[in-house]
Amino acid sequence: MRRSLTFLALTLCATTALGHVEIAAVQHPTIGKMLVGKVSEEIAPGDYEVLLKSLRDHPGTFARKVILLDTIGGSAAEAMRMGRLLRETGFDTLVPSTGVCQGSCIYLLAAGHKRTVRGHVGLHRPYFPAGDSAQAQSTPSALRQNPVTYLRDMGMAPNLAPDMQAIPPQRMRVLTPQELARYRLN
Repeated sequence: MRRSLTFLALTLCATTALGHVEIAAVQHPTIGKMLVGKVSEEIAPGDYEVLLKSLRDHPGTFARKVILLDTIGGSAAEAMRMGRLLRETGFDTLVPSTGVCQGSCIYLLAAGHKRTVRGHVGLHRPYFPAGDSAQAQSTPSALRQNPVTYLRDMGMAPNLAPDMQAIPPQRMRVLTPQELARYRLN
């Protein structure tokens, strides 16, 4: 299975245009029709719309949906919006052995119905464009983007959000396999 997903990842990267949000329908010899995506580079405003358009361009029923993650993070708000869309549309998430999932990528990883980590996952408190204050995070639109609420909605361990908040944005802590399991990320 791992070999098949690696092949699909290589196929996806070879057959789609360069960019940092990509989706392709592929035919797997044993699984059947799959929808495979990749998020790479930095997560930026507008990525949600690219992801939504790509999903609309690939309607139908798929035996499996998998999104490969290899990103240094970026916009936490955009990552949470994308993560909710991935969850609603039934995607699994995978950090391949050659991939990294750092910073706000954690929100994409958490969104997977099934989460698999073969590469590295780095954790830190997200940057907030409106500031780190409680007031900046208490507006109705911010509540949907609140990391604590989001991670709870995704079924993550209750201690993930406070542990993440304890790491300054300019620092990064790479999680061990035991921590990934404890946080329910793998």
